[in-house]
Amino acid sequence: MKLDGKKIIGYREAMVLPSKPKSMVIMGSGAIGVEFAYFYATMGTKVTIVEFMPNIVPVEDEDISKQLEKSLKKIGIDILTNASVEAVDTKGTGCKVSIKAASGTQVIDCDIVLSAVGVVTNLEGLGLETLGIATDKGKVLVDDYYKTNQPGIYAIGDIVKGQALAHVASAEGIICVEKIAGHHPEPLNYSNIPGCTYCNPEIASVGLTEKAAKEKGIEIKVGKFPFSASGKASASGAKDGFVKVIFDAKYGEFLGAHMIGANVTEMIAEVVVARKLETTGMEIIKSVHPHPTMSEAIMEAAAAAYGEVIHL
Repeated sequence: MKLDGKKIIGYREAMVLPSKPKSMVIMGSGAIGVEFAYFYATMGTKVTIVEFMPNIVPVEDEDISKQLEKSLKKIGIDILTNASVEAVDTKGTGCKVSIKAASGTQVIDCDIVLSAVGVVTNLEGLGLETLGIATDKGKVLVDDYYKTNQPGIYAIGDIVKGQALAHVASAEGIICVEKIAGHHPEPLNYSNIPGCTYCNPEIASVGLTEKAAKEKGIEIKVGKFPFSASGKASASGAKDGFVKVIFDAKYGEFLGAHMIGANVTEMIAEVVVARKLETTGMEIIKSVHPHPTMSEAIMEAAAAAYGEVIHL
């Protein structure tokens, strides 16, 4: 769908709107979509999210998606899943958005439509063809140290393999330069990259979801600890959400963690480090966490996975 810059906008335009819209339809419910949905809803904009998949934030664990949907609906955001925007009429003063869902087609009137269906690599105008740099499916092909097929030319960030995240690009740049300087850096492990969504409640995750682990045929142990049982969360008035952890049942490998709640984006690094060090579930349980803190929910969730939780 073509953006017209005034009524159908992208996320960059959404950051600099001259005035607050009374109503907005957001196409897509990934990180960008839900972050802007929360932002504008808290300013008083009537927000409707339209998501093609069965769950919002579809890359996240399904339990996270369900919790976020409840939280966003609580502040008045309308959410349509298994739905798609078929057309937008911008002829009048606002927009008439035709939405197709399982229940039929409906038309929603709004001031602004925000397209948040994802971002794609932009390689135009870089002269890659002139230099003979190999690309595939819109990405520059590089080795584990970000060297292209042409001597002396390297590429990092959103135009190469891996997640399109600032902290990923930073890590890639460091590895690339260390290799150029003659050091011996480890290749980046893209399966241990934390993802964070800055709506409220926040989302943070790393590793496999429960569904992905089961699809791989792994026997797993799953533990959840709700922030409603956390003393720090209660004292802070932030009891919504939980920590969910997933371990390999045979070896105790820390397969993944999924969090939703206040400040969970500050907590996820513990799991990233634990996975880097091949820490097991029992080692997490036996590592004393300070009380009262939000972060002790990680230990409590691990204890729940192994049937050792005593604070639920």
